[in-house]
Amino acid sequence: MKKIAIIPARGGSKRIPKKNIRLFCDQPILAYSIQNALACKVFDSVIVSTDDEEIAQTARDYGAQTPFMRPALLASDTTPTLPVIAHALQEINASNDDLACCIYPTAPLLETEYIILGLQKLLGNPEKLYAFSCVCFDFTPWRGFLIDNENISMLFPEHSSTRSQDLAEVYHDAGAFYWGKAGAFLEQKSIFASHSLGIVLPRMSVQDIDTPDDWEIAEIKYKLKHTR
Repeated sequence: MKKIAIIPARGGSKRIPKKNIRLFCDQPILAYSIQNALACKVFDSVIVSTDDEEIAQTARDYGAQTPFMRPALLASDTTPTLPVIAHALQEINASNDDLACCIYPTAPLLETEYIILGLQKLLGNPEKLYAFSCVCFDFTPWRGFLIDNENISMLFPEHSSTRSQDLAEVYHDAGAFYWGKAGAFLEQKSIFASHSLGIVLPRMSVQDIDTPDDWEIAEIKYKLKHTR
């Protein structure tokens, strides 16, 4: 059973140009995910899937492999993650019994201990197909509401007066890593299902990076984490 890290890093980002190789606290943001994967010391190979030669060269500079170039068909703004990982596993002739870990290229706040924990949880629960990073919502969505034409409507009106501390915790995808059996990735089975395990990350280890403001917040978090 091989363990393969796959970092999907396409070119062509629009809201943050060259996002995957833009400098984040003095080094390309992609470098953090590569370094984390290598530091885990559990992977037989660390691969970057990209359609961009500049990204590929950056990946190699930081110790990752780029054994293939991703086709343009799988490098658009709307391409989901599962077919990208399936393509990478096909390109390297992975066995169904291998384990793969998709690590996003914009996860500089992630700690290696959670990647390792994901592997341990997956190995300890052989009936499961995936183990992925998640995080608790900052504020409970049970008390959320919609604003439509100046009209407010509660999503869950039965909880309009319930204290937030009495409501169940709700989690969402942290967008950091997804461990899975290669066969499940190749079949593109859904990750967010009962056959998966959630690895809960602390909020300081999570930041969606889609806009320049997100980027600045992520850098602030990173500096705080590393000056404690």
